[in-house]
Amino acid sequence: MPEPHTPRTPRPSAPEPPVLAEVVRSGFVESRHRGHLVVLGADGTVERAWGDVDAPVFPRSANKPMQAAAVLRAGVPLAGRQLALAAASHSGEPFHLELVRALLASHGLTEDRLQCPADLPLDTAEAEAYLAAGGVRERITMNCSGKHAAMLAACLRNGWPLDDYLDPAHPLQVLAREAVEAAAGERVAATGVDGCGAPLFALSLTGLARAFRAFVRAPEGSPEHRVAEAMRAHPEYVAGTRRPDTWLMREVPGVLAKMGAEAVQAVALPDGRALAFKIEDGGVRASGPVLARALHLLGLHGEVLERIGRAPLLGGEAEVGAVRAAF
Repeated sequence: MPEPHTPRTPRPSAPEPPVLAEVVRSGFVESRHRGHLVVLGADGTVERAWGDVDAPVFPRSANKPMQAAAVLRAGVPLAGRQLALAAASHSGEPFHLELVRALLASHGLTEDRLQCPADLPLDTAEAEAYLAAGGVRERITMNCSGKHAAMLAACLRNGWPLDDYLDPAHPLQVLAREAVEAAAGERVAATGVDGCGAPLFALSLTGLARAFRAFVRAPEGSPEHRVAEAMRAHPEYVAGTRRPDTWLMREVPGVLAKMGAEAVQAVALPDGRALAFKIEDGGVRASGPVLARALHLLGLHGEVLERIGRAPLLGGEAEVGAVRAAF
């Protein structure tokens, strides 16, 4: 006879994260985006939190400032636009590609050394123009090509192997992990592989916000300070001409901002206030409204926040609703 079936005791489920954004069409809420958000005070303590801000997430490209600091610690004398590009998720605009090529050439490197995947420009308008001009997917047009070029330069500077520079055990990636942990004030919870192929280090949102706070409060001349200064001085090289990170760093003095894939965002103000969030389902359309609302809670105002927070919905060619913050 078959053994009697003993039902398993269900595990208690974690509470659902709060709704951070609603999709409202014709006055009807048709979708909701849940997520986690932390706001730090100027002293670095948690002032407000929604969801579980101590659970690890993959910050994705929001880790790039720390990776750029590791390149500086490896002795590469990057500065200005090139250093901003090392921390970039660039849009693939012509000036981005020109500078990546110049960075590679200045170290005797060619595009075939890049190990990021071939891709189209990240910005939709740039991708359309690129394809219309006969362009094809290339490694250099991938939004992380500046970071990869800087990583290769660090390897050359130190006599480290180029072929396996994306291995988590490679000396450069060990240095990158140390830079992430030092800035966040916590140990990396997990290591994965980012979309560009580089090691990806998991942090809590609280740790991510503290990392950005550490960059804006870093001593002058330190790698962290140099990265923050380059990003704020050249925000169009960090993102692109039509991107919220660029608008925010260009129009609000002293702000440091960096998005990450799957709807991650981190921001720090020069006085040490900071925030970080992750939309649970990776819904990027919720990022702008959530970011604008969170910045309002930090006391920021102005047209740039209205621009960042605007996410209209169309019905035919008419605007019939919007994605809006719900906290």
